Amino acid sequence: MRKSNQQIELAESDEACAASLQRDERGLALVGGGMELRGDFSQLLPRVRKGRLASELLVRAAKVRGCTEPWAIDATAGLGEDSFLLAAAGFRVRMYESDPTIAALVRDALARAQADPKLADIARRMELFEEDSIEAMTHLGDTPDVIYLDPMFPERRKSAAVKKKFQLIHHLEAPCQNEGALLAAAISASPRKVVVKRPAKGPHLAGVKPSHSLAGKAVRYDVITPASIKVPLA
Repeated sequence: MRKSNQQIELAESDEACAASLQRDERGLALVGGGMELRGDFSQLLPRVRKGRLASELLVRAAKVRGCTEPWAIDATAGLGEDSFLLAAAGFRVRMYESDPTIAALVRDALARAQADPKLADIARRMELFEEDSIEAMTHLGDTPDVIYLDPMFPERRKSAAVKKKFQLIHHLEAPCQNEGALLAAAISASPRKVVVKRPAKGPHLAGVKPSHSLAGKAVRYDVITPASIKVPLA
């Protein structure tokens, strides 16, 4: 984990602002430019209540049959919120986050969740790896049931729907520059399915048509069955 007083240069409009990891009684946060970013899985408790979790589009898209403890990889973990939903649905989730600052926030949030009786059972099914997921997916050893991808891209960064605090993440991580490599790595791991999060009207990742999709008002989950891919990906 990076030290709590580390300075990070962020570009905001035409000016630069300094952001730092700071710790208080609520945990670790990235603070800068009038914004604050903190991992907090407790905010997701309303979404994982009995009767509501099953209606989450991600949970429906990732669902696998005939497996008592499915294993999912979140290859683009971010703050781990989607991983938390999958873990609440019974998945063991391996999260990959290559940015050390974001990984530090997730690690802190995960530690706090594991110590919270309301969150602990879910958080114990989540494991964070601070490394590049494209490289990691080429030598997993075991075969995951689901690989989940939620890459950033320019259209999403400009959306007015993006909360102000998440602008800090957008400064730290650039949009996906090689969608083909990301999807190819996921498919090469031979999961039962690859689930890709997209804007409701956004393009398919790397131009690959999914087997089927589940769409809401703002987002869409494309489900790709690796056996259905007929052409190599760049």
